[in-house]
Amino acid sequence: MESTQTNADGKLTSGTHLSYWTDSVEPLQYAKLGADIKTDVVIIGAGIAGVTIGYCLAKAGKQVVIVEDGYVGSGETGRTTAHLVNALDDRYSEIESYFGEEGARNAAESHTAAIDLIEKIVQEENIDCDFKRVDGYLFLHPTDKQQTLDEELQATQKAGIATEMVYSVPGIPVEKGPSLKFPHQGQFHPLKYLRGVAEAFVRLGGKIFTETRADKVEEGLVEANGHKIEAESVVVATNTPVNDWFTMHTKQSPYRSYVIVAKVPKDKIEPALWWDTGDKDSVWPTMPYNYVRTQPYNEQYDLLIHGGADHKTGQANKEEEPEEGRYKQLETWLRERFPQVEDIVYRWSGQVMEPVDDMGFIGKNPGNEKVYIVTGDSGNGMTHGTLAGILITDLIMGRENPWTKLYDPARITVKLRTAKTYLEEQYTTLSQFVDYLLPSDVESLKSIKPGEAAIVGKVKKVAVYRTPEGRFQAYSAICPHMGCVVQWNNDEKSFDCPCHGSRFTCEGKVINGPTKHDLESVAVPEQQ
Repeated sequence: MESTQTNADGKLTSGTHLSYWTDSVEPLQYAKLGADIKTDVVIIGAGIAGVTIGYCLAKAGKQVVIVEDGYVGSGETGRTTAHLVNALDDRYSEIESYFGEEGARNAAESHTAAIDLIEKIVQEENIDCDFKRVDGYLFLHPTDKQQTLDEELQATQKAGIATEMVYSVPGIPVEKGPSLKFPHQGQFHPLKYLRGVAEAFVRLGGKIFTETRADKVEEGLVEANGHKIEAESVVVATNTPVNDWFTMHTKQSPYRSYVIVAKVPKDKIEPALWWDTGDKDSVWPTMPYNYVRTQPYNEQYDLLIHGGADHKTGQANKEEEPEEGRYKQLETWLRERFPQVEDIVYRWSGQVMEPVDDMGFIGKNPGNEKVYIVTGDSGNGMTHGTLAGILITDLIMGRENPWTKLYDPARITVKLRTAKTYLEEQYTTLSQFVDYLLPSDVESLKSIKPGEAAIVGKVKKVAVYRTPEGRFQAYSAICPHMGCVVQWNNDEKSFDCPCHGSRFTCEGKVINGPTKHDLESVAVPEQQ
């Protein structure tokens, strides 16, 4: 059965459901920041990006401090499915059309280098994290056509990946069509790996402060927990930039992605990675897809980890399918393709940032010389965060890197499809301000069930949560970032902003940026 541990304060992970990764390791925490300090580099965020960047910079001789408002890996690193791939969830044929053949080659090279770096760190630091090289298979979604695989075969080979067309989907006999084989991909346990890298970073002289929230970020200075950290360089590695108010948030959009984990008999499924090409009929421009992998579990069972059913954060109602209902979609799909599935033992959701032109953002924050950001990881957070360790280190050390232009956060990519996607995403964002005019979610507070919440009020929007004991707690329903009305996510028991993805616990505490502030506590409205 799924773990019954609780996570009310958001320090352990950014949702009520614990992932298998979070539930299978002890939380890694360090001291809180308790004094003013000086360092060469300060990094905000102790996920795979922040810790890898810290490790690489420490290896290069820099003094580095990492601050994290929860525990190490408490953000989206602990809610991934941990595919290590150069098979990106955005097609190489599209990347080539946006960035040219050189850009596509750099995309393939950088993600390949990331897998190689993870393998090297695992070996050098002797990290026991279930790292394994496996093949991956891309196959057609029922709404897609063979042309997609044909174009991707040509584009990936041109980009330097040794793909090949195979006329089955190994491991999924029910899928009768061909698939594109991506050799020498990888998988691991992300939090076991992150612990190993964090401990190696500390051995190299680095410092990590947990339960330390960065409240102010600017050139040369970060303020956290009431103390100042002076640094030559600042790196913001928080999934979405908490230092940026507007610019970067128009270049990417937040999506929730859902995961179920099933037990399967030991060694009955050959380890591999599988992905379909995405739903071409989806209301979302990202065309959500299914993705699956195996994971060792115990002496009797392995795990089968299946993700998908994505929607824009705070906007599940656009498909009239609530957040909690999406796990059933995943289970139905999985059981149809893998008859070995027994019990569903975990479920959770995570947040990904989808860039408008398919590639992530790693480099100097627009308008800053010494502030760097890592964001826009799309569905490739593990390799994206790892290659950030290489690229950000090179930028801070003053070394040339051929990937700089491709991942430049200041880039402007003007293409017909990116313009269309940009307009669609901005429309769904701006349309959320209509929420101010909508009636209350409930006619009476008494109709809110214990452990659930609702948005009430006609003009002044209030987020009302009813505790399991039946008490009411109220907060302003206005996101402190840019003023959108948050929505209740009954699955993860959080208030989610449908504009830019800020998320808050049921007690109003921020767990996802871009905002750095909690929801304001207000008086409980009079009973309606």
